Amino acid sequence: MTEARQEDMDRLLAQKRRIVPVAAGREPADLVLKNAAYVNVFSNQICTGDIAVAEGIIAGVGCPYRGAQELDLAGSLVLPGLLDAHVHLESAMVAPGEFARAVLPHGTTTVVADPHEIANVMGAGGIAYMLQATEALPVDVYFMLPSCVPATPMDESGAALDRRGLEPFYAHPRVLGLAEVMDYAGTAAAEGRVLEKIAAAQTRGGQVDGHAPGLTGYGLNAYVAAGARSDHECSTLEEALEKLALGQHIMLREGTAAKNLAALLPLLTPRYADRCMFCCDDRHPGDLLARGHIDGMVRAAVRAGADPILVVKAASFNAARYFRLNDRGAIAPGCLADLVVIDNFRDFTVQQVFKRGEPVYGCGELRAFEAPAADPELARRALDTFRLASLTAGDFRTYGPRGVIGLVEGEILTENGGWADGIDLEQDILKVAVIERHKGTGHIGVGYLRGYGLKEGAVASSVAHDSHNIIVAGTDEESMAAAASRVAENRGGIAVWAAGGCAAQVALPIAGLMSPHSLEQVDRDLEAAKAAALRQGVRPGIDPFMSLSFLALPVIPALRLTTGGVFDVSAQRYL
Repeated sequence: MTEARQEDMDRLLAQKRRIVPVAAGREPADLVLKNAAYVNVFSNQICTGDIAVAEGIIAGVGCPYRGAQELDLAGSLVLPGLLDAHVHLESAMVAPGEFARAVLPHGTTTVVADPHEIANVMGAGGIAYMLQATEALPVDVYFMLPSCVPATPMDESGAALDRRGLEPFYAHPRVLGLAEVMDYAGTAAAEGRVLEKIAAAQTRGGQVDGHAPGLTGYGLNAYVAAGARSDHECSTLEEALEKLALGQHIMLREGTAAKNLAALLPLLTPRYADRCMFCCDDRHPGDLLARGHIDGMVRAAVRAGADPILVVKAASFNAARYFRLNDRGAIAPGCLADLVVIDNFRDFTVQQVFKRGEPVYGCGELRAFEAPAADPELARRALDTFRLASLTAGDFRTYGPRGVIGLVEGEILTENGGWADGIDLEQDILKVAVIERHKGTGHIGVGYLRGYGLKEGAVASSVAHDSHNIIVAGTDEESMAAAASRVAENRGGIAVWAAGGCAAQVALPIAGLMSPHSLEQVDRDLEAAKAAALRQGVRPGIDPFMSLSFLALPVIPALRLTTGGVFDVSAQRYL
């Protein structure tokens, strides 16, 4: 036995020597939640009794216990800590510590993150940055290694990670497997570069998450056979049932751009619910502040008539078991004392949150904590990710017809809008471009966009999934060049350009994706930018920035835009 393993063994034995006498009622607990009504995810009922905690672990439930601290919770409900099964922390536009501050008051105690946003900018350094920046946070942050750096061979990202580039990270205790395999076409075609990553994860006992919107029939069978065990891209019940019947776990998603919870609520029945989890995928600051996190999904599902206990299991226990995090997701002896106290299921007001038995939120106050810092060299690299020559209107001028990408309100799916050979505001036809910004190649892909609604100026962003080049949509080439240039000057972020100059901006200098400021400050800047975009004509039902960001992701039907031009995802060819 190695020295490190012996230390782990000694620590675990010491913990058990403390917990077992507490569980047996021979010694007092550190904390006892008295008269607690709690959700039992094993018997599918609400039980009542004491919950005893020692060493951050639930020692016993149901029996009368005594403790150094005792809290009477009569009249409240206790749930296991909530778990987000798939999230990109970068989409909150703030550093990981600030994300933890945002979600803890909503009862989230664990998240499983995919760092493919920052990895597409910084490669392995981006993964290392996120691992360091999430160490010892009061929200446990686990990671699935990004399978899509880049998402497809058509992308021009800041780095490329093959199986060998990912392998060293599997030794990290917070790495659980391989994140969403977005290149479902390459998977179904048995391409070696994709299958190697899947096999490497499975060889190490890791899970493999899927991402296959609209995939069906033979293609879906091939995708599941390759190893994709989950999917969070289902937008219809029929799609989810086909995938579930082939053995996939379904992540019900409610994010800023993609809102699929309502369509998939019929899954939350005894027949299917054990195969279901909750995730937000991508959620902007305003949604975190106004709608909450996983708690908002629970509240919506219960109010829609779903069984509250099945909903709570989908928000905690099911995801914990899928990811083999067997120490959480339940209120039972031996589980982590990650606990959420609420008033009732329908209102779902979080009153208190305990992390490993320690109170981290209560009475509207979040306990202060110090966010970890990344290695200084990694932090420096994260602030220096733009390699871009100056832009002019001429860079966006085109001749001849180009494909038109049609937005679909409330979805990240798009439609094939045919062809256009110029901007036509009467027909809501804008010009849209993706500008390579990582290596100074000068590559710019240009197409047209319908359904965005902009009537003046341009909107640009360096949040452009997943390669995170600069994407810009505009009513004229001069405004497009100015908006994209402002984003580059700020080392990343968002710019809304009007006839008189910059109408609003959000600076995101950490890898061009995140701000060092508070969630509230970023939200204020973002809301001001949204208001400016709406004043300039962007449709109220369209999120000006999230919807734009997904136009550059060439794995979601129907049309997308890369630095190479308009790409037909279904046909796997450029138009």
